[in-house]
Amino acid sequence: MINPIGSTPFTTPKVQDSSSVSKTKSDFGDILQSTIENVNDAQLSGDMAIEKLQSGEAKHLHEVMLAVEEADISLRMLVQMRNKALTAYEEIMRMQI
Repeated sequence: MINPIGSTPFTTPKVQDSSSVSKTKSDFGDILQSTIENVNDAQLSGDMAIEKLQSGEAKHLHEVMLAVEEADISLRMLVQMRNKALTAYEEIMRMQI
């Protein structure tokens, strides 16, 4: 038997939002600050690896090279983030209201 339309209660389905935007609870400033701290840590570990190599404490040259390259890549990424943010800011400033 088919029930009439009015007799079936309407319920809204619960949709779980699985996007990464909804899960992020920190703002842009916090993300930027943590990124800068991570880049600084990578730079410091690269410097310490070079100092260990110069003093003879480093056992493997490839570990030193990996630490230095990681620091270099993270710094280049941070510079590109800055360039993109600056470009976006300049484009917003050119918009006519």
